[in-house]
Amino acid sequence: MTRLPELSPVEAYTLWAPNYPAHAHNPVMQAEERAMLALMPADLHGLNVLDVGCGSGRYMLHALRRGASRSIGVDLSSAMLRRAYSELTARRFDAGIGLALGGITSLPVLDAWADFTVCGLVVGHLEQLHDALRELHRVTKPGGIVLCSDVHPIGPALGWQRDFKHGGQRYAVRHTQHLYSHWHAACAAQGLVIEDVLEPMLDPADIPPKAHFDRTALEVPVALVFRLRRGDAPCR
Repeated sequence: MTRLPELSPVEAYTLWAPNYPAHAHNPVMQAEERAMLALMPADLHGLNVLDVGCGSGRYMLHALRRGASRSIGVDLSSAMLRRAYSELTARRFDAGIGLALGGITSLPVLDAWADFTVCGLVVGHLEQLHDALRELHRVTKPGGIVLCSDVHPIGPALGWQRDFKHGGQRYAVRHTQHLYSHWHAACAAQGLVIEDVLEPMLDPADIPPKAHFDRTALEVPVALVFRLRRGDAPCR
């Protein structure tokens, strides 16, 4: 298998942003999103929702449609934030939203601001899972929910890359494999209780006709999705 050139997340999403839609746009994302939405409360009325690594704003849109009173999206790519603003305002969700530049290990958000925190397909961009979960714990209220997803660790083990096309060239976004045992240890250390875990599979109906892909992907999970709850104890 030929390896694609890898870019840092900032480099990759700056290139990708102009063509990055605010919906799950490939079979892996569709499988991940179904699992995430299954674990997301159906009613978010009156709640503050934080989307960490918001990208083009797809989970902000889901939260607002479920009644969130306020939603803040944070991303390390200013190009992605511009994309998110365009997508949100186009759908008339310009009230009750905020967008801020920042990374997952240093969020520009007050302590315990979020009733519900979402972090979709982001933590694999970091080498240290503990640092990310410490910050997610900080910004979430005691008793609040943190919903996280990542590419399933079996994917990198099989040589899969998170890739996109720009200017006729294919690139991959740098990714670090985080095993379930890593999640378990990091959550325990940061005071986050694992309430549920899903390992979604691809739906063959999502795969375009004549698509070229590793057929093994139909036999293994493609994402790892966690619903976590912040305990009362502060993180250290």
